[in-house]
Amino acid sequence: MLSYKVLSEPGEREYNEDYVGVAERGDLFCFVLADGLGGHGGGDEASRLVAEYILNDFEKNGESSEDYLKSAFEKSQELLLKEQERQKRVYEMKTTLVVLIIDDYFMRWGHIGDSRLYYFKNKKLKERTLDHSVPQMLVAAGEIREDQIRGHSDRNRLLRAMGSEWDMPRYQLAKPIERSGNEAFLLCSDGFWEWIEEKQMQSLLKKASSSENWIKQMKETVQKNGMGKGMDNYSAIAVILK
Repeated sequence: MLSYKVLSEPGEREYNEDYVGVAERGDLFCFVLADGLGGHGGGDEASRLVAEYILNDFEKNGESSEDYLKSAFEKSQELLLKEQERQKRVYEMKTTLVVLIIDDYFMRWGHIGDSRLYYFKNKKLKERTLDHSVPQMLVAAGEIREDQIRGHSDRNRLLRAMGSEWDMPRYQLAKPIERSGNEAFLLCSDGFWEWIEEKQMQSLLKKASSSENWIKQMKETVQKNGMGKGMDNYSAIAVILK
């Protein structure tokens, strides 16, 4: 059994540049989260364009395969570059992207930018995607600790994004994981994970009666920690598999 709940809020900003959505095709599910970069009219258009393309295409042609996941990133990137050129807004229309595809047997995902996917097994955090950002690079180099990413002055400096020219694919795909039950996923923008730590995500998952309850409790934590501090848009998708 699979259940999910979607959340997207403007935070303390005038516009919401995040875009989240879910598509179903038979027994297949596709979860998409994108966080637009470049200001109102650029970032929100980029995130919507990329996410809507993938969701619409999945409903018609979606499958659970590495090739399909690759094509979701590459075709939506191509579409975004064409739209940048058409509008003459090359530097404004960019977005992060996380895509999770689940069938009856496997779970597979990919990402680019600093929107994250967290994977939990038996209500314990197993792994998360690594940000394509300056602070994450500093962690890899041993210059800062993992827990210093959230407050880092260069946290918003991304090294990869949809809408930046690629000489080679810049997205990252995880190895597929076999579905065996008692898994959970959290897809979220940086405006969400900035205000809630991994220990809290896990603790609230252990107490949660449903995906809706889990995301409700996390939202309360995010709001409590972030309100009055210039909160960015915050979005998330909670997925629980029994």
